[in-house]
Amino acid sequence: METVVSGIRPTGKLHLGNYFGAVSNFVRLQQEHNCYFFIADYHCLTTHPVHVDMQNNVKSILVEYLACGIDPDVSTLYVQSDVPEVAELYLLLNMNAYKGELERCTTFKEKIKKQKDNINAGLLTYPVLMASDILIHKATKVPVGHDQKQHLEMSRTFARRFNRLYNRDYFPEPHAFNFGNSLIRIPGLDGGGKMGKSEGANNAIYLSDTPEEISKKIMRAVTDSGPIEPNQKKPEAIQNLFSIMKAVSSSETLTYFDDLYSNCKIRYGDFKKQLADDIILFTSQLREKISEISDDEDYLKKVMKQGAEKAHQNAAKTIREVREIIGFRN
Repeated sequence: METVVSGIRPTGKLHLGNYFGAVSNFVRLQQEHNCYFFIADYHCLTTHPVHVDMQNNVKSILVEYLACGIDPDVSTLYVQSDVPEVAELYLLLNMNAYKGELERCTTFKEKIKKQKDNINAGLLTYPVLMASDILIHKATKVPVGHDQKQHLEMSRTFARRFNRLYNRDYFPEPHAFNFGNSLIRIPGLDGGGKMGKSEGANNAIYLSDTPEEISKKIMRAVTDSGPIEPNQKKPEAIQNLFSIMKAVSSSETLTYFDDLYSNCKIRYGDFKKQLADDIILFTSQLREKISEISDDEDYLKKVMKQGAEKAHQNAAKTIREVREIIGFRN
């Protein structure tokens, strides 16, 4: 059984893009692999050193992971900062990470353009912290998006470098986990790219959104004046809404509105109302679970404690062995 590691920053709530993009697959993955899912609160400090609502954001992600079906008795679900060994391995790996290779990282170049007044050392060494998250559990599979592939390759580099420097075949080289056809891309509501927090609050449908919030967002979604000729190709904004409908609605509903569009008979008001109703229905059970779990403070404390202990047990073993390999006194 291979070990899988995946983390998410606590910078907001989960949306439909998160759910279809990865989280629903994690539920299946945990039955087939040894999974470590963590909330990456250390990572937040690279862009937001003064985090306004860290604890509530961590709680929100924890609750929504649980509501989506992540089982803390099957997987190891924990908060990154609850496992101090991550920070120690981060320090040790930094000793063998070179300034030039870190400065060449594409995401570092992009970030320093966006936050010119906050080019901190953590931002530069972000790939090392990500490598620490992965290597602390000696993971072999890591589900990553396209923007994180370079970081994963650097994790492989750091693993190989450690093994070479100390002449030990210790760290396995992690590889990207491919969900294949089960990975569904959910576009945003702004007529452009993917659904996400960074594109604005009205671009994403959050799992905890109320029916009223969902309806308002869908009705405001970008559309055009409608097709003017039969079988006309859908522009991106319209195709985006049809892609969301494909994920949440029945095939009969999708076919019905697709035929109306192809025959220039579609009414976007009716289309959006149906889409909003289907999203509300699709997310109803998730909303109920989110509300129920969020109110159970004792259960959440138990989950966090259990996850920290499970992650610490494995991480402590790695650190003991790494310290011995390097030559520190244990």
